[in-house]
Amino acid sequence: MQDILQDYIPHKAIPKVIELLNHDHLVVKVKQERKTRHGDYKRLPNGKHQITVNSNLNCYRFLITLIHEIAHFEAYKKYNRQIKPHGAEWKRTFQHLMLPFLNPDIFPSDILPLLANHFKNPKASSDTDIKLAYALKQFDAPNDKTFIFELPLHSTFKLYNNRVFTKGEKRRTRFECIEVNSGRLYLFNPNAEVELLD
Repeated sequence: MQDILQDYIPHKAIPKVIELLNHDHLVVKVKQERKTRHGDYKRLPNGKHQITVNSNLNCYRFLITLIHEIAHFEAYKKYNRQIKPHGAEWKRTFQHLMLPFLNPDIFPSDILPLLANHFKNPKASSDTDIKLAYALKQFDAPNDKTFIFELPLHSTFKLYNNRVFTKGEKRRTRFECIEVNSGRLYLFNPNAEVELLD
């Protein structure tokens, strides 16, 4: 496992992660990019537990995602199935597991305050934390994607599934966007990553 992890997470995080993964019934797999999620956790029919994480994540996002999924496993072990997937028990578990990693040996010092703030009340996805998602994106490999909040008003963009939209005004927290083909209105998180067309 250490050989695999050294390609995906910060080097100084490896010993702590190996400790967390030291369970006979836990399997970790690195997967090709999935557009709808960074990782997942599930209990397999054979009684084992499986965590998957996307291979295309930068090392900091990979680490956060991996600990997020380990927290699902630990919360399941401790509380069993009677809890919400991202409820209070999972949040406490995630906070507890993440705390030892929140130091400048592992994360860049300019990201640490954003992480500390995020982990006061972690959400189902770190992508919904706009400031943190934007800071983490700076460590991604260059690509042709842009956050919606960076696009000019009325610009046209497409999603990974090739649906085309026009950016509209911002409501309280999300942007109103019109799908070009159907004319239907959709609301987008400001940090949804899209491809600008014009």
